[in-house]
Amino acid sequence: MAFGRDVYLDRQPWDQALARYQEALAGHGAMGPGPAAEVPVTQALGRVTAAPIYAAISSPHYPAAAMDGFAVRAGDTFGAAETSPRRLAVGREAMPVDTGDPLPPGYDAVIMIEDIHWAAEDTVEIIAPATPWQHVRPIGEDLVATEMILPAGVKLAPEHLAAVLAGGVTRVQVYRPMRVAIIPTGDELVSPGPDLPPGAIPEFNGAMLAGMVQTWGGEPELFGPVPDQWEELRAALARALPESDMVLVNAGSSAGRDDYTVRLVRELGEVYTHGVATRPGKPVILGRVGDKPVIGIPGYPVSAALAMELFVRPLLYRWQGLLPPEPEVVTARLARKLYSSLGAEEFVRVRLGRVGETLVANPLPRGAGVITSLVRADGWLVVPRLAEGVAAGEMVRVILRRPRAQIEGQILCVGSHDVALDLLDNYLRRLYPGESLASAHVGSIGGLMALRAGEAVCAGLHLLDPETGTYNETYVKRYLDRPCVLVNLVYRQQGLMVQPGNPKNITGIKDLARPEVEIVNRQPGAGTRVFLDYLLAREGIDPSQVKGYRREQFSHLAVAASVAGGTADAGLGILAAAKALGLEFIPLGQERYDLLFPRKFMAEARVQHLLTAIRDPGFQAEVAGMGGYDLSDCGRVMWEG
Repeated sequence: MAFGRDVYLDRQPWDQALARYQEALAGHGAMGPGPAAEVPVTQALGRVTAAPIYAAISSPHYPAAAMDGFAVRAGDTFGAAETSPRRLAVGREAMPVDTGDPLPPGYDAVIMIEDIHWAAEDTVEIIAPATPWQHVRPIGEDLVATEMILPAGVKLAPEHLAAVLAGGVTRVQVYRPMRVAIIPTGDELVSPGPDLPPGAIPEFNGAMLAGMVQTWGGEPELFGPVPDQWEELRAALARALPESDMVLVNAGSSAGRDDYTVRLVRELGEVYTHGVATRPGKPVILGRVGDKPVIGIPGYPVSAALAMELFVRPLLYRWQGLLPPEPEVVTARLARKLYSSLGAEEFVRVRLGRVGETLVANPLPRGAGVITSLVRADGWLVVPRLAEGVAAGEMVRVILRRPRAQIEGQILCVGSHDVALDLLDNYLRRLYPGESLASAHVGSIGGLMALRAGEAVCAGLHLLDPETGTYNETYVKRYLDRPCVLVNLVYRQQGLMVQPGNPKNITGIKDLARPEVEIVNRQPGAGTRVFLDYLLAREGIDPSQVKGYRREQFSHLAVAASVAGGTADAGLGILAAAKALGLEFIPLGQERYDLLFPRKFMAEARVQHLLTAIRDPGFQAEVAGMGGYDLSDCGRVMWEG
């Protein structure tokens, strides 16, 4: 079936689109709460009560001993004192009981075993009288039969299950989980795996969407990928609708030639919104077929995750008779200026860390296809629709995506990239649960600027001073005016990474000036770029002679990936990155990579823990095993000033 390109119906603010959508669904009986089901209490954890729960029996349902000791008649103990102990016959005047035992008929108090003295084998002695009903749990102390244990609308926690069972109730009415069908679409989608041809995309969004549905109390059903064909998508939707309460169609929600979702939903039901004023996540479809919500989720993973949080999460909670929990919001200082376009509310992923008394937010890569930015993100910074950006240093609100306690334990390391930092984070977490190393890759100079602005706890540096041949100290003195400590992490081999077999026969820096050779570079301020400039100058090569000099990546692994993917012939980087991606390596020299700390942070427990992790033999052995590293000074203070 042939179609022309569609256009977006509107670009409403997302909250207005959601309110309009919920109102429309409610009018067609498609909003929660959903139907109830009776389930055993032991299987009801996390479910939401659909009706009040009343106690069938009292708890306790008999007078019960609250202590280990002896049950007595209080009247038999009157007059007991240290100067005139009262003796009681065991089995007649004093009956042994354990905690929880029924109180023998006619007895009305318990004396703790600690207050009993044995006068003879069958006689106990007490030195204080018992008061009626002391250490006795009366009938209904906890629950009285017919008492309401829980109202409707309570999400059942472990203690709720215990209380319900204590009241003699074994089955409860709870809302049935919302059944959510997830249909991934795209001709390019294949099963995930290590060996994929160009153009094949592993289908990983479905697992993320299903996990989010399950986390929010739904019951996901993940379909296999559906090709970008009208009849195939129509058939998949026809299969999903009868057995589900909501359908999510992933990808195909934009306005391209093969984006059929909006036309199909419009043909079968009604479309309320096609496109919202958010970035990422603009091409959202909010529709209905019969009494079932059908939502078109964008294909890019970050767009998909944001669309799920904004539009699917509220519906899942409403189905359970609940309001979505409000996320925690913190105030943080923005480390770098953010530019944004007018007209769309932009959700920017940020990494957070405490520096002194201030939380600092570092923006992560903003591409909608960068799934790892979601993995690393501590929260969303929202740039308003009518703002063109946010200035560096401005205090901003951040919506947290993970518990604040985890963020408080993060050490914010800003500066040069090295793969050893990932291993260091892993070891820090293992040695000190709750603590972590959050690294932002902005280059060595960027790290110095972050320390100068008070926006990092440490910075990774490998800056060569061409005049002295030394590393780092010269730049620290030039850019910082406060006491600092340089701690060595590694010495590492820098060189040219080239494709297997070295098809362009590159042997050194001079070959980069050949017109048929194209490189990929690091960003300005990166120590690797400083080193490349030094090597080019030594050979008398102007950067303008080097093809690809201004094509930039932000990590050694990203440079290696460009070379391995065939989009560049060479790139300057470290041996460990070349080995990781199976590249050949032409060594050009060894450099010193240090972590720089302002001295005022050295006494912090988390910094001392980080130094302990750096000096851990297991960490050092694992780094050495990657190749290209010398750890002879690892953890050693190289300079203070």
